[in-house]
Amino acid sequence: MPDCCQSCMARIPYATLIATLMCLLGVGIFCGTMYRGASLTVIMMDQVFHLRLIWIEAVQMIFVIIAAGMAALGFMILFVGFLATGATRYKVYRAWRSRVGGRISCAVLMGITYLLNFVWTLILCFLVIVTFIYTMFWNMCSSVEQSLSCIDLTQFHFMFPPNTKLEDMKVCEKYEIKAFCKDGVEPAEVMFILATLSTLLVILSLVHYLMCLSANYAHIRDHEKFQELQEIQNLNELEYSATSKDRF
Repeated sequence: MPDCCQSCMARIPYATLIATLMCLLGVGIFCGTMYRGASLTVIMMDQVFHLRLIWIEAVQMIFVIIAAGMAALGFMILFVGFLATGATRYKVYRAWRSRVGGRISCAVLMGITYLLNFVWTLILCFLVIVTFIYTMFWNMCSSVEQSLSCIDLTQFHFMFPPNTKLEDMKVCEKYEIKAFCKDGVEPAEVMFILATLSTLLVILSLVHYLMCLSANYAHIRDHEKFQELQEIQNLNELEYSATSKDRF
């Protein structure tokens, strides 16, 4: 029984498994916080500035697609990791075609992971900008609570449609200030900070995936050389046994 457990434990790709858990956790937090942050932004823009952001619904749908795609990629890389680990590798990659297929699958997944790493880096840059803007909003809300003046957002005119009037970019009414600060900016700021941290976790998991895939590619390639050496050794043993029989 202990030998069986030890054999099963040796077949588990721990590095890939850790990377998969990191990826799923990061993507889950990212999609949940971004979905909630986008919803709070839509409500705030509707209640305070009376603007309907219809395109936000499409963005929220993209978050769901990202979650499904990253989960599928994570499980695919984990499956490849299981095939290239321990005794499973010696059973799966015996034939020449299976070894070539394993190396091609690792190379393709490495290319996809590298591209996704670049995409998630762009997402991180975007989130840093969004978080910085909401941090400025939060500071403006804190100063308004002390001075009891209006919140002037004219310096953020690029965030509004081109035909928006300057007076519509100022928040002066009490209920509007509450809807903007307490109900909108503060909870959305927390969501975007969590989304930024989760993006860092996803990038770290993708780097971890690249290292695991590179190692699996090397293992499959080295296994091919080991298989060739073993075949040569088997041929030598057959020739030696044949010559021994001829002598007697």
